[in-house]
Amino acid sequence: MTAKTSTRQGDTHISVLDPQDDSLVAEVPRHDAAGMRKAIDRADAARDRARRMPVHERMRVLYDASDYVDRHRAEFADTLAREGVKTINEARAEVARAVMTLRLSAEETRRIVGNTIAFDQRPGSENRFGYSRRIPVGLIGAITPFNDPLNLVAHKVGPAIAGGNTVIVKPHEATPLSALKLLEAFEAAGIENGIFQVVTGYGHDAGDALAVDERVRMISFTGGRSTGEKIMQRAGLKKFGMELGSNSPTIIMDDADLEQAIPAVVGGAIAAAGQNCLHVQRLLLHESIYETARDQFVAAMTRVRYGDKYSEDMDMGPLIDKAAAERVEQSVENAMRDGARLLTGGQRDGNYYAPTVLEAVPANHPMVKDEIFGPVTSLHAFASEDEAIEIANSVDYGLHAGVFTRDVDTAFRVADALECGGVMINDSSDYRLDAAPFGGVKGSGIGREGVGYVLNEMTEPKVYCFNIRFPKGWT
Repeated sequence: MTAKTSTRQGDTHISVLDPQDDSLVAEVPRHDAAGMRKAIDRADAARDRARRMPVHERMRVLYDASDYVDRHRAEFADTLAREGVKTINEARAEVARAVMTLRLSAEETRRIVGNTIAFDQRPGSENRFGYSRRIPVGLIGAITPFNDPLNLVAHKVGPAIAGGNTVIVKPHEATPLSALKLLEAFEAAGIENGIFQVVTGYGHDAGDALAVDERVRMISFTGGRSTGEKIMQRAGLKKFGMELGSNSPTIIMDDADLEQAIPAVVGGAIAAAGQNCLHVQRLLLHESIYETARDQFVAAMTRVRYGDKYSEDMDMGPLIDKAAAERVEQSVENAMRDGARLLTGGQRDGNYYAPTVLEAVPANHPMVKDEIFGPVTSLHAFASEDEAIEIANSVDYGLHAGVFTRDVDTAFRVADALECGGVMINDSSDYRLDAAPFGGVKGSGIGREGVGYVLNEMTEPKVYCFNIRFPKGWT
């Protein structure tokens, strides 16, 4: 992913370009490390005010912010579509999810609970009584990607505020406008100064300053694995939430309902033009149905409409910029040079890349092992359930997987054997419920999002123990 900015020497702004035609959408300030440290100063000064904010006030702010987004859905969707990669219909769906995420955050605020502790389980502690309660982590740094520039921000900001924290968002430099509009919603809801801020800038200066500052007690990052690893190496002793992508498999067993499976897999292959951590990158087909399922999938991918993302009839928009499209193009060409067969797609037109299907990709090829982050799916045949599981688990990622089968026993066995954070039965890997725990294993990250679950990470248990002095003779 590359930054889209003016190349003028000493430029203090970032030019936000529409990836469809590289037209200028807006300019935002380019904050450097010093600018980020000033934001951290403000957030640190607001920590006590955030911590003392009563639950009912946190709920009110979150509900009011969600209502603001809901009332201005068309504006939010237009902003999201203009700066990003999604079609207008995908943008509307993301706005609706962001509204739900903020409302879930408001609801979960009332469920931040501790528990009583039986201190008298230890001999000599008969006079002790106590409990635990959850307290805010403090200042949370959120670093977000370009592919879901509104809802992924909401997934970090909503629980942070619900938990009584302050939060600074450093959005991706290509798509900062949706985050700024979300800040607008919280300001309209009356959020106090310094509790939630958006700082626009680049990862190497503003983002790095956010990660390494000792006052930042948690980093919540969604993005590439290499960047996530660098952040963890640089950030020091603090909490982390890391969602680092995947190359998700979807398995179609020999008894699957192809009328259900094929449309679902196509949707998972092209959402956000494949720039999606749940993208169906590897499609595993039982050998007995391989040709039938392959032909149906290829035919459906060939029918995908891509182009003007503002068109109501369009299925898929562009990649984030020319460099991203050229990277996908090069990856496909490398796979074909190494023996892969192109079944459809394989063409780049500016920032667009056609929905592409490959087969016979070597098992150890980067197209299979790494994350392509584009609308490319490779097909793989398997002869048995065990082989399908072996292929699916053969990579150092494990976010989501999909399994299509009519047999409940098969579904349970395969789901249990897959090494990943979530298995979608009779759905593609590209399904997520914002209330469910979301995250992966292996190289896909650390921790879980999903409002109630990340709220647990954004608060910490604190134990209160009372040693009670009873009067003599008290029984």
